Amino acid sequence: MTAGGAVWVDVALSLAAVAGLAVLQRAIVARGADDPLNRRFLFGLRVTMLLFAGRAVVALTGLQGLRGLVLLAAALIPICVLILTEGLLRRHAPAWVKAVIGGGTALFTLAALAPAALVEPVRTTGLMLFQIGGLLVSGGLIVTRDRATLSAAENRAVERLGLSLILLIPLVAADYLMVRVGLPVQLSALAVLTLSWLAISLGRTEAGHGGTLASFLAIVLAAGVAAALIGIVAGLDRSGAILTLAIILAATLLAAIVNDARALRSEEQSLSLLRHMADSTGADAVAFLRGLSAHPLVEGAVLIDAAALADLDGAVLARVFATHPVLRRSDAVTGSTEGDHIAHFFDRFAATHVLLVAEAPLQLMALAMPALSASPRAELELRVVQRMAWLMARGQGDAA
Repeated sequence: MTAGGAVWVDVALSLAAVAGLAVLQRAIVARGADDPLNRRFLFGLRVTMLLFAGRAVVALTGLQGLRGLVLLAAALIPICVLILTEGLLRRHAPAWVKAVIGGGTALFTLAALAPAALVEPVRTTGLMLFQIGGLLVSGGLIVTRDRATLSAAENRAVERLGLSLILLIPLVAADYLMVRVGLPVQLSALAVLTLSWLAISLGRTEAGHGGTLASFLAIVLAAGVAAALIGIVAGLDRSGAILTLAIILAATLLAAIVNDARALRSEEQSLSLLRHMADSTGADAVAFLRGLSAHPLVEGAVLIDAAALADLDGAVLARVFATHPVLRRSDAVTGSTEGDHIAHFFDRFAATHVLLVAEAPLQLMALAMPALSASPRAELELRVVQRMAWLMARGQGDAA
């Protein structure tokens, strides 16, 4: 493996870290950039993005004058992590911790601007010890926290940060000692990508620690197997195999971050249906349903009144909707009177679901939802919509 190849891998890892952090930043901004905890997180993300963007530029251009920018960002990492940890724990760190981290930040910020000939190799060694020590201190605060003072969601967030530090600390050390340990490239970008993925998944409450860790281990195992096979086929040496593994892991983690972010946005859009119901102030069932017309679940839905049902047996329809207020085509029982009505009904209105809106007079809403879109969550939301519209219509009838 040539030195030039290692440089390009280093650039690719740095850019992947920047991309992953940018996706996470977008997700956090969408949830409220002015939230105090989000502001702390965003500060740390932007400092880390500066660090990896600087690494990529230095590697591409060879401009060592920009290395001071990278060192400046590196000097800010411990205080960024401490600030975030304090926000997550909802308490201040001990005064001595603040003094040490604050003093170290000031010292290494100034050292970053000094000429390399005057401060190296003391600056690099000191910065390594400061970064690792700062991350260990924040990790200690996480481990010794009082779990009872935090909610379950807050404890989950803190634990995700702790999991990230478990990977970040050794990889940061490996960055500084890469020559001594024989690594061809800096690997801390992989820890940053893992942090981004863990943070993104916090928004998906169904993604527990066990499932997330299992997914991470599956990614690492798959990347390891792929890298080993490529190494055997291509006859790669140790450095080549490590570079191959790093590229595969970075690409896979970045894809997972993007996919999870898209899934999170999709879930938030889905929640807009529930949000509309929560924000609805009227008591008119028809107006309520029409207000949902922009939502994918009910887009193009048709309200059906009693006049359009005159050719159907009202008694049979009443029995059908008494047991199936959210009627699906699959609910039809072939050969029965109710089944024949249901089949005719769905064919007539080209629908997949029909919702009972009101009983007297009978009023329904028909909509088409492709089978691939009919997830359990979507079905549940339709049931909630139907129930709320039915209650509105019933309230209007009682008032009349």
